[in-house]
Amino acid sequence: MFISDLHLASGRPERIRLFLEFLDGRARRARHLYILGDLFDAWIGDDDDSAPYQAIRAGLRGLTSAGTACTLLPGNRDFLLGRAFCRDTGCTLGRDPTLTRFAGVPTLLMHGDLLCTADLDYQRFRRRVRNPLVKRLFLWKSLAARRALAEGYRRQSGAAKTDKSEAIMDADPGAVTDYLRRFGAAHLIHGHTHRPADHDLVLGTRQVRRSVLAEWSTTHGEVLVHREGTWHREPV
Repeated sequence: MFISDLHLASGRPERIRLFLEFLDGRARRARHLYILGDLFDAWIGDDDDSAPYQAIRAGLRGLTSAGTACTLLPGNRDFLLGRAFCRDTGCTLGRDPTLTRFAGVPTLLMHGDLLCTADLDYQRFRRRVRNPLVKRLFLWKSLAARRALAEGYRRQSGAAKTDKSEAIMDADPGAVTDYLRRFGAAHLIHGHTHRPADHDLVLGTRQVRRSVLAEWSTTHGEVLVHREGTWHREPV
């Protein structure tokens, strides 16, 4: 079962409620839940003890304690998720990208921001903030200072999007085929772009697929489910 781009935040209680209900119900019927980035709208460190995040930790711990494995891939909004969060929740922090198999089919899991190669400003920003020293310096700041910096980033990011074309913010077809070739994958699953669709492609002599996950809203979400060798999109 795959989800991404919930963008949970203290100011979005409806999304948090929807996610907690999902964890307490439907998600427990899955053997493995994969969250492919941006579970949170902004994660400023595992020491953030805000009440909504404590409830989310408890919900994930309930899921993994009930027997459903959960793997988190870092997104562009929550790449600071770390070991303490995983220890508290029982989740596993995966690499972006991660190659796995479903019914023997090599499947590549990504958040998706690495595919948006035409957005040069963002890719430069991504490399800078993912630098281990930059992350360490950020986490040394107080929670209040980190919250202020995160809020400033959200405002800047929103303003920057209005000046960018839709094509720039979408996955680049060349990057998609490059990652599929590099990892020998026949299926790529990712989020980030908020453009849910299934794209069937021909790569040389191979038929491959790209599945883009949906963003959740305050009233509904979507899961991608692998069942008996086939893939299904189902509402939450």
